[in-house]
Amino acid sequence: MATAVRISEELVDEARKFSRIEHRSLTGQIEHWAKIGKCAEENPDLTYSLIKEILMGIEELERGEKLEYKFG
Repeated sequence: MATAVRISEELVDEARKFSRIEHRSLTGQIEHWAKIGKCAEENPDLTYSLIKEILMGIEELERGEKLEYKFG
């Protein structure tokens, strides 16, 4: 379900620039930043690189591209 949210023009301009670099839609870029920020707040000890790798791994699992690692 989509919801309209007001954000600053400055953030929109930055997101537009990064969306072109990352080949995402403007909305996709803002959602990506929100997801990264949420993870960072929930896990302050993790680096950006590690958060990004974890999110990429989750996406690969959801697409069936990789198998979940089983300890043991």
